[in-house]
Amino acid sequence: MSQWSQVQQLEIKFLEQVDQFYDDNFPMEIRHLLAQWIESQDWEAAANNEAMAMILLQNLIIQVDDQLDRVSQEKNLLLIHNLKRVRKLLQGKYHGNPMHIAVIISNCLREERRILAAASMPVQGPLEKSLQNSVVSERQRNVEHKVSAIKNSAQMTDQDVKYLEDLQEEFDFRYKTIQSLEQNDKNSALIKQEMLALQAMLNTLDYKRKEVLSKIGRVIHEIDMLMSNMLTEELLDWKRRQQIACIGGPLHGGLDQLQNCFTLLAESLFQVRRQLEKLDELLTRLTYDGDPIPVQRPQLLEKVNFLLYNLFRNSFVVERQPCMPTHPQRPMVLKTLIQFTVKLRLLIKLPELNYQIRVKATIDNNRRFVLCGTHVKAMNMDESANGSLSVEFRHLQPKEMKTSAGSKGNEGPHMVTEELHSISFETQVCLYGLTINLETSSLPVVMISNVSQLPNAWASIIWYNLSTNDPQNLSFFNNPPAATLSQLLEVLSWQFSSYVGRGLNSEQLNMLAEKLTGQQVGYNDYQLSWAKFCKEHLPGKSFTFWVWLEAILDLIKKHILPLWIDGYVMGFVSKEKERILLKDKTPGTFLLRFSESNLGGITFTWVDQLENGDVTFHSVEPYNKGRLAALPFADILRDYKVIMADNVPENPLKYLYPDIPKDKAFGKHYSCQPDEVSKPSDGGVKGYVPSVFIPVSKILNDSTEPHSPSDLLPMSPSVYAVLREHLSPTAIESAVSCHLSCS
Repeated sequence: MSQWSQVQQLEIKFLEQVDQFYDDNFPMEIRHLLAQWIESQDWEAAANNEAMAMILLQNLIIQVDDQLDRVSQEKNLLLIHNLKRVRKLLQGKYHGNPMHIAVIISNCLREERRILAAASMPVQGPLEKSLQNSVVSERQRNVEHKVSAIKNSAQMTDQDVKYLEDLQEEFDFRYKTIQSLEQNDKNSALIKQEMLALQAMLNTLDYKRKEVLSKIGRVIHEIDMLMSNMLTEELLDWKRRQQIACIGGPLHGGLDQLQNCFTLLAESLFQVRRQLEKLDELLTRLTYDGDPIPVQRPQLLEKVNFLLYNLFRNSFVVERQPCMPTHPQRPMVLKTLIQFTVKLRLLIKLPELNYQIRVKATIDNNRRFVLCGTHVKAMNMDESANGSLSVEFRHLQPKEMKTSAGSKGNEGPHMVTEELHSISFETQVCLYGLTINLETSSLPVVMISNVSQLPNAWASIIWYNLSTNDPQNLSFFNNPPAATLSQLLEVLSWQFSSYVGRGLNSEQLNMLAEKLTGQQVGYNDYQLSWAKFCKEHLPGKSFTFWVWLEAILDLIKKHILPLWIDGYVMGFVSKEKERILLKDKTPGTFLLRFSESNLGGITFTWVDQLENGDVTFHSVEPYNKGRLAALPFADILRDYKVIMADNVPENPLKYLYPDIPKDKAFGKHYSCQPDEVSKPSDGGVKGYVPSVFIPVSKILNDSTEPHSPSDLLPMSPSVYAVLREHLSPTAIESAVSCHLSCS
């Protein structure tokens, strides 16, 4: 079943999450129509290879054309229109930057896998629960409702100002008419009656002026209250959701809704500002004792300008945090002299600002690093598919400055991976007589000089964004706080769901909890230190917990990804637990687990039964990435052989725990059919014996002790191939013994 088919079967709450990240950048229609083709391409590799990305973009357009031909024959007008629009988008938007569409599609596929993994988890974690709080959703709806009401009130006040203007014009005309009469005419009874009418009109004008000022004051007060409370909370929540998304959590949405609110409030404030300017015009033409305009207008205008300043300052945000295109799943880790991208947005979307705001990027003021590349760009509405006012820096590079002694700064692992920096951005908005200076900063980033430092740098990013919502605490690691173990485990599960497509279940998380704490604990309130996570070696090991876990992620990604996604790798299970699971199972039942003593190693253990009925267990020496690069793991499981005493070599692996036939579980992942492996190819070089790669182990029956991994070292495939072709089982045993003794 395709990944897209699985997505379509999700519950509505998960489908709503999927809906958030499909927009005009990558329309859902294309994802649906080209599901299988899209999933069969390597978009992640293309995101780092411009030539490959261009080929995939061209092939994508060809696929769209094929679909367009098909729907044209079906005369589906709506779909024809949408596909033509998509084709135009692909050609126009991504032709000059094909890696951008590769990044977008890669991110969408990865987020789908994360949501599928979350849907398969029996319990939602505490962090994800907090992000989907019903109170937060209710506040979002309230904000949108209040913004709409404020906009309507400002528009209604416009009508009141227009009525006031018309009333004053009538008063001016009638007053000037009386003033133009001769003195004798002014004493007539008719004129006296007209003067009384003018006095009544002036009273009405005074009342209307006070009423308009009162309404303007109420609109300003409503905006002030909304900005001070709910809108500020919404913005802070969005920034927190962005932090969590950066470390593998649910994709953060809601920025478009915030932009709509900020824009409507800005439009309302500028509308109120124009209303106050109109009142000033009316004041210059008519004033009187007790006139409310000269008393109230300056205070109201000052408040409007103050709110506009604050609104603009809060609207300048980092939409996408700094990230190297070569490591899209490790944002905020930047390598010196390697380009990174970062995107900013002004949430106040006004046409007058298009191409009028130039943004400058700098790095924090410690003078240790500088930014090379294009660091000044103009914000515009043309680069974003949704027309937002934004700017994306794509060619920035951090460069380390030399010290006064002529050498570079401290590049030791401790200083690099725990030293936080900030990318800052500044600009100026000039609009309607206002000049507003804007500043914002990225979340803290970690600079590295070597890719080998990336794992520990990423651990720092995880710990920071898990532990604090302070966006600028650059001294955080001077005294890093402890983290709640339950939240940390949730984030660790996200590392697997976002990076390798499947999160961890409760049993796997329990094993990690035991490894972190050294005991079986109820970990809801357990506090874990930064040192325990990333600094101190595991008991009896030469590496830390994080280094061990990162090596497993790398192993899965590069060598056993399909098996992991299918859920056939139990992975995180201790030796003691695996024996409990296997002891009552049919002989030949096995499970796959990650090595606890070897970095980036995976092994399998199977249960067997001796002649006396006793149960015995065998574990093969862990396979690391070097050995898995030579032979796919699924093929190893299929072809693995054991030689016991005088018996013919046989495969002891029958059922994947709990009782899945091995070929049923792994058959689709075999690189070729079994009969193709068992027979050497006919195309061998003349004069040589053809060979195949087959993993073999020898188990000694006369040993009563549990077999150590060294007992199960695999025989060289070429050696075994020759032995099997030309020797009897007894002779093979002798050869194996000789081979092991000579190793």
